[in-house]
Amino acid sequence: MKYFDELKRSMDFLAADPRTVFMGQAVAVPGTAMSNTLKDVPRERLLELPVAEEMQMGMTTGMALAGAVPVSIFPRWNFLLCGMSQLINHLDKIDVMSTGGYKAKAIVRTGIGSQRPLHPQHQHIGDYTEALRMMCSTIEIIRLEEPEDVFPAYERALLRDDGRSTIIVEYGDYYGEK
Repeated sequence: MKYFDELKRSMDFLAADPRTVFMGQAVAVPGTAMSNTLKDVPRERLLELPVAEEMQMGMTTGMALAGAVPVSIFPRWNFLLCGMSQLINHLDKIDVMSTGGYKAKAIVRTGIGSQRPLHPQHQHIGDYTEALRMMCSTIEIIRLEEPEDVFPAYERALLRDDGRSTIIVEYGDYYGEK
């Protein structure tokens, strides 16, 4: 099994659930390596957004509160940083702030940018997994180290019944290396 193939299989699995919607930059049009994993997702399930990460994370929370399962795609951790207020103060805390009255299950897909064969510089290769684990009280964060980690992580994120959101962290270099 290959890392990329497992990502593709996982996106197809998520797309089979009528509650899912895939949103972000380069989801309905090519532009990132992640785009290639969505090529068989029905076009009506792809919501292309402008570069407005805080808005995207706010939309993610709103859609989750409305009963959808948004798959919110931020191709790099560095881009997701722009949506941290919505992620930390809203998506992560909605259950706590409402004393369990509201659940907002979302899947946030992000990545550690590839460095090979070309290093894109430091604004594209950040890994903020451990920092986010310290800031989030309800969101689970899963880093995908090996191809065999991929499908179970996305399956868990979709099928979990505790109403928690999941951030899944991919490695860009592994798309072609593992």
